[in-house]
Amino acid sequence: MSKNHTVGFGIALVLLIALVLGNIVAVSAGKPTPTPPPPLPTPAPVPAGLRAGLRASNYGITPWPSPTWWVNSITSMASRFSGSTGSGVFVVVETAGRGPNCWAHFANPDGGTYPGVQFDTLDMSEDIFDAFDTAGIKVWLQVEPSACDMPMLIDLLMKVYGHHSSVIGVGLDAEWFFNRSVKNGRPVTDNEAQAWVTQVQGYNPNYKVFLKHWLASHMPPTYRDGLVFIDDSQGFGSLSAMVTEFTAWGQAFAPSPVGFQFGYSSDKRWWSAFPDPPYYIGNALLANIPNTSDLVWVDFTAYDIWPQ
Repeated sequence: MSKNHTVGFGIALVLLIALVLGNIVAVSAGKPTPTPPPPLPTPAPVPAGLRAGLRASNYGITPWPSPTWWVNSITSMASRFSGSTGSGVFVVVETAGRGPNCWAHFANPDGGTYPGVQFDTLDMSEDIFDAFDTAGIKVWLQVEPSACDMPMLIDLLMKVYGHHSSVIGVGLDAEWFFNRSVKNGRPVTDNEAQAWVTQVQGYNPNYKVFLKHWLASHMPPTYRDGLVFIDDSQGFGSLSAMVTEFTAWGQAFAPSPVGFQFGYSSDKRWWSAFPDPPYYIGNALLANIPNTSDLVWVDFTAYDIWPQ
């Protein structure tokens, strides 16, 4: 081989090696570096009487789970917070369409007249509440009343479900309180809240009433006895943003008990990066909001955490 050919071959070889190395670097640079998950938070102090569990609604989870799934999943949620009690928030009456009627997911218990209420022929929750009675799980009976009369609904719920030891009270999602006539629902007055608590505790003095919204202005201005205030806000940019907003809610009603619903799809882009999303979020809230009484993972994404 001549000198010129040798030099030419050497140059070509160098160029080929450089090209190969360049492609390797380019390919490596094109791959995103995995973002390590945040460190597992130290378990926060668990307030006495904390309840931890799942929300349940006819429209939030499909297919509808079995009683065994509900018991196991709620027990799993509660196990993340030592000493807490498993619980469910069951939407047993929802707004029919956009109102003003409401839709009960159980049969008419006595053939009576209940203005505005549409009944199912089968009960959605009875066998589940039987399982809760046995397992020691507690359950809130939530309503989305629209224009249906709240005192009527309270009596109706007690007639249908009051025999269950698992029941701990009634909840109102205030977003759906006269929602047909008022955007985001009509705020609850002090007199209404007091009357509902008195009525519910007439059935059992240990029962409570929860009121739910993401706007504190929709809660009763001053009445607090027998109430739990639940924030179901969503669409946060990060866990830090959620904690900041939920902390303000907790402070607004302190020392009254407060609860939080989380796990919405609108927040999944950040909570899905956590190895154990319920644990991360729940402990972040407990560390900052000492008057927390209820931690609730929503049914919309429950199968992501607890597959069938």
